[in-house]
Amino acid sequence: MVPADPRVLVFTKTTGYRHASIAAGVAALADAFTIDATEDAAVFTPENLARYGVVVFLNTSGNVLDDEHRRALAAYLAGGGGFVGVHCAAGTENDWPAYDELIGARFDRHPEVQPAVLHVADRDHPATAHLSKTWEHVDEWYDFRTNPRPHVRVLLTVDESTYAGGGMGDDHPIAWCRPYGQGRSFYTALGHTIEAYADPAVRAHLAGAIRWAAGQD
Repeated sequence: MVPADPRVLVFTKTTGYRHASIAAGVAALADAFTIDATEDAAVFTPENLARYGVVVFLNTSGNVLDDEHRRALAAYLAGGGGFVGVHCAAGTENDWPAYDELIGARFDRHPEVQPAVLHVADRDHPATAHLSKTWEHVDEWYDFRTNPRPHVRVLLTVDESTYAGGGMGDDHPIAWCRPYGQGRSFYTALGHTIEAYADPAVRAHLAGAIRWAAGQD
């Protein structure tokens, strides 16, 4: 029996750069799942988090949780909860060392928004199974401070020869996943633009990520 889709907590608090695409992202996720969207970190309590199959950090930025909230999220994940970070989630909670492991790699820099070719490194995953081997997409292509590959399952890479300003070289992961505690963590750098959330391929990517994080693979 296939389990029902998870209830999803979509967290969009920002204390740094605020993406204009947040509302579009929330709407796209609401089309696919039962969600509660909030910018109130007070929802991060053990009792409240227990209501959700997955927590999504959707273009969060800066430090958005206090120590109590961090402990609640860590306990939720240790107990089997799922996490999905979207785009600027890699630029969030920069002074929380445990978040480094959760997100996989930290945002460093990016060139201007432009088209690029993505290579699907792993099609045996709900977030990438719908894609062909290559995919052209317009986004803001993040460089990361470190390459996460030794510690994660890489799903998508971006081909730096197809756009200007990339700084990670021939191996440039852009979406990945990993076990985390008793749960699962997924990150995708896609999702800067408003238009991305109207793209069926991006919507399927995010929906597959959430279902995987909830253990539905």
